Amino acid sequence: MNLKGAEIARYLARPDPTRPGLLVYGQDAMRVALKRAEAVKALVGENADEEMRLTRIPGADLRKDPAMLLDAVKAVGFFPGQRVVLVDDTPDAAAPAVKAALDEWAPGDAVIVVVGGGLAKSSALRKLFEGHKDAVAAPVYDNPPDETEITRWLSDAGLHQVPRDAMRDLVALSRALDPGDFRQTIEKIALYKHGDDTPLTPREIESLMPASIEADTDDLIASVAEGRAGDFAALMRRIEAQGTQPVALCIATLRHFRALHLAASHPDGPAQGVARLRPPVFGPRRDRMIRQAQGWGTVALEDAIRQIIDTDLRLRSSSRAPAMALMERMLLRLTMMKRAGR
Repeated sequence: MNLKGAEIARYLARPDPTRPGLLVYGQDAMRVALKRAEAVKALVGENADEEMRLTRIPGADLRKDPAMLLDAVKAVGFFPGQRVVLVDDTPDAAAPAVKAALDEWAPGDAVIVVVGGGLAKSSALRKLFEGHKDAVAAPVYDNPPDETEITRWLSDAGLHQVPRDAMRDLVALSRALDPGDFRQTIEKIALYKHGDDTPLTPREIESLMPASIEADTDDLIASVAEGRAGDFAALMRRIEAQGTQPVALCIATLRHFRALHLAASHPDGPAQGVARLRPPVFGPRRDRMIRQAQGWGTVALEDAIRQIIDTDLRLRSSSRAPAMALMERMLLRLTMMKRAGR
């Protein structure tokens, strides 16, 4: 049986232990690994390794010893409870061994979970599972999780109070991070909110996001965009001490001011403009960018972008002027610029 659409995520979250086998496959190894882990945990629980109810077999080994899979499926465990035989990195050449185990499977045997890579339609493993009357094939696509799946993960972690603005940020975050980082972020949120019944907030999500190596650069650019001249010198010295290259700082500044210009020139206002930025902007940082775009206005932002581009050209030229000094002077000039809202 071949699963499709939304039923894939639902089944992998709650696999049927009365079915003999499950094939999990896909191009993205991280996504496949996460889904495989989710399915196995749902079948055998947290302590399966300690209770010897989970047997792991490298798929390549089945070519040398095809009978080892059937032996593991039929083995009687020392502890009561559901058992799983997990076959990882399974090549198509292992299909005969898997078929033999599926054919001999009986209620009470271990469930067979087979993990494959990007299997083509002609794959022997896919044909075996898709054509089997009881076994299940679950393709894992490179799509980020949807709101339903994120809600289920949060609920499983004991987090039920997730307002719309927080869920919106989580959905956007799932599209910006790779699958492993996003699941770790969900786990951090659940741990942080353990025992806390108050609703999850965008500020909490932002504070628990993976730390950016460009955090100090972002702080400096924010101080420039907000005209906080009093903070500028200390942030600039910190950037210099880290060895940040002037060209890299210029590129980051240009990226930020272009995003502000895009937001400020949106026909429905800066809030809608910031909402359409990619990669997405979250929580308090989103609110700050809205205020920055409103404060500058399109005309002043266009002037600022011209100055940044001029500085970038000078930094890349054969000029002997100190590069970081050029960059600092331009940033200070932007900090002191008269804006639309001032």
